[in-house]
Amino acid sequence: MAKDNRDLLEVLKFELEFLEQGGYGRLPREAWRSRLIFEDSPTCPNFNSRDQVPCDECVLAPLFPEQAREENVPCDHIPITLAGDTLESLYRTGTQREIEDVLGAWLRKTIKRLEAERARGVAQKPA
Repeated sequence: MAKDNRDLLEVLKFELEFLEQGGYGRLPREAWRSRLIFEDSPTCPNFNSRDQVPCDECVLAPLFPEQAREENVPCDHIPITLAGDTLESLYRTGTQREIEDVLGAWLRKTIKRLEAERARGVAQKPA
């Protein structure tokens, strides 16, 4: 499969809408586990797919920290707070609600930044 050519800004807007619409709520068939941010949403190219796309081909790849690019789930290592918290660290310390609140704030901030960069004609850069 070719590199994910979706627009990062549009994907992040969709992710925010997915989050706000309760997309990470527990599914009846999987009530035993919390949903995983990005992996359990249509943002992930492997969501509901039999073909496994390498993570480095994901639209979120520009946001992956360099040191996390070889991790099994590099999107779990994107810093989403000013303190550098990542999904991986929040999974160990936060509730699902807390994680979703932090994610929502990060998405809004990142979307606003990308929109401002585009308005100024600046190329997209990782967060």
